[in-house]
Amino acid sequence: MNVIELIAIYILIVNIVGFATMGIDKRRAIKRAWRIPEATLFTIAIFGGSLGSTVGMFLFRHKTRHWYFAYGMPIILFIHIGLIVALYLSPLQIVFL
Repeated sequence: MNVIELIAIYILIVNIVGFATMGIDKRRAIKRAWRIPEATLFTIAIFGGSLGSTVGMFLFRHKTRHWYFAYGMPIILFIHIGLIVALYLSPLQIVFL
C-alpha cells in the first residue's frame, strides 16, 4: 500500500465514524440517554470526518439548530476540501506517487 491508499482508507473510516456518531447521538437525544459531547463531534470532524459528520447532521436533522454546527461543520468541510486541492496541486505530489 502506498501513502495515498492509506490516507484514503483513513478518510473513509473517519467519515463513517463521523456519520455514525451523529446518528447515535440523535438516537440518544430522542431516548433522553447519555449523549456524545459536542467537543467529540467536532473533534471527529476536524480530524477528517467533516463530510460524514455534515451529511449525518443534515440527514438525521441533528444539531442543525445550533449555529456553531450549522455553519461550523460545513466550514470545516470546505477547509478540508481546500487542503486536498492544495495537496493535489502541490509540486510535492510526485513524492507521494
